[in-house]
Amino acid sequence: MVMLHSAGTMQRNSRLKRELQLLSSEPPPGVSCWQSADSTAELKAQILGSVDTPYEGGVFTLEINIPERYPFEPPKMRFVTPIYHPNIDSGGRICLDALKLPPKGAWRPSLNISTVLTSIQLLLVEPNPDDPLMADISSEYKYNKCVFWEKAKKWTEKYAIQQTKDTGETDGESSLAKLTLPSRKREALAQEDMQNSKKSCV
Repeated sequence: MVMLHSAGTMQRNSRLKRELQLLSSEPPPGVSCWQSADSTAELKAQILGSVDTPYEGGVFTLEINIPERYPFEPPKMRFVTPIYHPNIDSGGRICLDALKLPPKGAWRPSLNISTVLTSIQLLLVEPNPDDPLMADISSEYKYNKCVFWEKAKKWTEKYAIQQTKDTGETDGESSLAKLTLPSRKREALAQEDMQNSKKSCV
């Protein structure tokens, strides 16, 4: 039993090491991810809010926990930064089928942390109001988008954009400078993977 436990941990850590190296050298646009100092199985990530969304300019921090059976089980992710979104609840839980095992979810070992973070970034651009975690926000998004947009933008300004004292530069701007662009080929592959993974809470 101990040997199986050790083998599973070694496989996870080996896979995780490769993924983090790739995330460091070729991160998806507007995404960064790094290992927590406390545990090899705990990561932090930041997603930059996309332009032409109410999250524009915001830097949203996520916690990521990697289970021992990874990649045969999906990573556990949640938003630390409060965000006003129909598919993300007040505890930061995310409604995304790539974070769940079949038959209800679409996680598979060929996916990785980078593709899931990119899918979450897409979810900020294109919410899925038909399978919400937050029914009231979903209703706003579907029937009163102006109200939704205004509230989401206020939450972004309050929680995800903080003015620095000395330079006047926002945290979003400073973080943007640190987020590098990947190759066109890698970006195209990520987009293709996202299209194959629909968002669902069923």
